[in-house]
Amino acid sequence: MALYKRGTVWWISFTYNGRQIRKSTETIDKKLAQRVHDKIKGEIAEGKWFEKLPGESITFREMMEKYMAEYSAVNKAPSSCIRDKSLAGHLVGFFGDMYVNEIVPKAISQYKVMRRKADVSPKTINNELVLMGHAFNIAIREWEWVENNPVIKVSKEKVNNLNERWLAFEEEQDLLKVSPRWLQEIIIFAINTGLRQSEILDLKWGQIDFARKTLFIQEQKNRGIDTLPLNETALAVLRTKFEMRQHGVDNVFINGRATRINTRNLLRAFYSAMDKADIKDFRFHDLRHTFATRLVQNGVDVYTVQKLGRWRSISMVMRYAHHQPESLRSGIEVMDKPMIGFSTILSQHNEKGLQPEL
Repeated sequence: MALYKRGTVWWISFTYNGRQIRKSTETIDKKLAQRVHDKIKGEIAEGKWFEKLPGESITFREMMEKYMAEYSAVNKAPSSCIRDKSLAGHLVGFFGDMYVNEIVPKAISQYKVMRRKADVSPKTINNELVLMGHAFNIAIREWEWVENNPVIKVSKEKVNNLNERWLAFEEEQDLLKVSPRWLQEIIIFAINTGLRQSEILDLKWGQIDFARKTLFIQEQKNRGIDTLPLNETALAVLRTKFEMRQHGVDNVFINGRATRINTRNLLRAFYSAMDKADIKDFRFHDLRHTFATRLVQNGVDVYTVQKLGRWRSISMVMRYAHHQPESLRSGIEVMDKPMIGFSTILSQHNEKGLQPEL
């Protein structure tokens, strides 16, 4: 074991179980540092020394506060931070006063049961566990508070993504009839662009290029820029809004005070219209599902749908591909084009007076 000075504080360096350990004595007094050194050396010799990590004295609440301040607020978009805060609130309510190193898979499983009993959706529970797991990963790699991530040992909830809800044309007409003008514009724009709720409410005029009939979106996760084409229906909404825009107002969709529409106000109006139209089991986000479903049903290939909707993988698009049999016809008819059809072969046999072989 070695005793050395780092700045004004004395440190100890030694090997334990094949790992190099560097530990502060937390004192500037060499004699006191030497006593700490000798004590640890004796405990190691007697097999009584165990490496103690900060997680033994740090609560889950403190870990999540540090995560939100130093990671979520710095590396994520504002809307994602708001989402993280909501998810973290439920986690802290259950694990808050537990020390980080005390949280084990069994406790996390109990949390899942409690959330299920509260009728929380499997997807939301999984989102909470993903956030918790990521916070633990940061605590392991960057803060060195703990050695293990208990979340990775807990199974995720089973989510059924096969029956995504989408809006039929008749339902769309019923919904638009009972919606105020400003909500009609947002619904139509959402169905024809596939943009997420936050992307629509945050949309600025500087993102629109009327000449090229495009808009650009900055991706929240990778900070990249995507340029997307606009169809005539979406452009018609934008042109109407542009003609009525107020000087100095950047947002495209605004409220009566010429400011960004509040998310809660949007959802309150949306679900009120849903009730009036007697449409069940449909969320605002399902307008994005409607966008993808209608593209696929009209023969647009899934690769193009993926790019238009900015999904990360083809598999994520397939759950929206609610094909109707007729939408597959153009695909199967391709098989007729490069070869002589069976009907042609039959006619050739008939002309020669031959019977086809069976």
